[in-house]
Amino acid sequence: MRSLLTAAAISLAFTLFLTPVILRLFRKWGWGQVIRTPENEHNPSHSAKRGTPTMGGTIFIVGTLVGYFIGTYAGGNPPTISGLLVIWMMVGFGIVGFIDDYMKVRRQNSLGLSGWRKVLGQVLVVVPFGILALNFPNADGQTPASPYISLFRDIPVLSFMALGVVIGWILYLAWIAFIGVASSNSVNVADGLDGLAAGSAIFVTSALALISFWQFKQPCDMEAIERGLQDACYQTRDPFDLAIIAAAFIGALVGFLWWNAPKAQVFMGDVGSMSIGGVIAAMAILTRTELLLALIAGVYVLASGSVILQRGYFKLTRGKRLFLMSPLHHHLEMRGWPEITIVVRMWIIAGLLALAGVGLFYVEWLVRS
Repeated sequence: MRSLLTAAAISLAFTLFLTPVILRLFRKWGWGQVIRTPENEHNPSHSAKRGTPTMGGTIFIVGTLVGYFIGTYAGGNPPTISGLLVIWMMVGFGIVGFIDDYMKVRRQNSLGLSGWRKVLGQVLVVVPFGILALNFPNADGQTPASPYISLFRDIPVLSFMALGVVIGWILYLAWIAFIGVASSNSVNVADGLDGLAAGSAIFVTSALALISFWQFKQPCDMEAIERGLQDACYQTRDPFDLAIIAAAFIGALVGFLWWNAPKAQVFMGDVGSMSIGGVIAAMAILTRTELLLALIAGVYVLASGSVILQRGYFKLTRGKRLFLMSPLHHHLEMRGWPEITIVVRMWIIAGLLALAGVGLFYVEWLVRS
């Protein structure tokens, strides 16, 4: 428990107190937000935000790393392969986002990496993650991830390797890549209003942290088997370390949100939104809650889903629009909702969906036990 509290506290203090200092450097380097010009006078204009320091995601990435490593060693729980894999996804996706942000700032326009180049960069990060996650078994033979599709835990009948080793590996890596790319881009789409993506991420990551801590308290050890709870225990490797890295990330996000809440003094940029997606995807994969993630992170599904619906409807109806503007939060802006109202209500939705996911997870355990 000391590791959890220390990691969260150090990360929180880092982003809360050092962000103003770091922002001075960002301004000196010219890392100001580039705002895209609205397509017409009816679209919401954020031109007043032009020049606000961006790439703030680097702050909570570093804050998470500092908090995690200090917390693990302070509490006598050295880092494990599972925690390091989450860091790999956070930093790797963050680098892809940083390249995109830097290109925008350098060119002083909203055109960074093309969509397919972003996806390629994300795949180059997530494929090594997937390979490493099926290696490094512990004494009980548990690897960080598993070759099964999971909901509350692995679904035995949905094994990729049942189709053969080669095909199984291809399908497994495609599945892992889909989760990583979808999570990262969904958070990126939701990052359109001050504090929306960061505040929602606190709820989503907190739900995953609770799940990993509960798995830590219900391991598949000899005691569980003797008590006849082998169907209710969890085969997750290093669940406590996953809870520690999640706690560090939450602390860093809370401290960052102090400066990112409306009216934001710093934007996270793609480096921030993509790293959030990387952490969420990694946590879901390593806690065996991949399908449940669609509910826990439902606020991001809502944002990306509205974009998909808008494009699909536009093509099917030959030019008609389902929303005034996508994603959904911009549609609400165009309907006249104040930015702060949209953000707070999206936080409420994020909290309710994350709570619903944790509730279903707990109910499934009650049924099995």
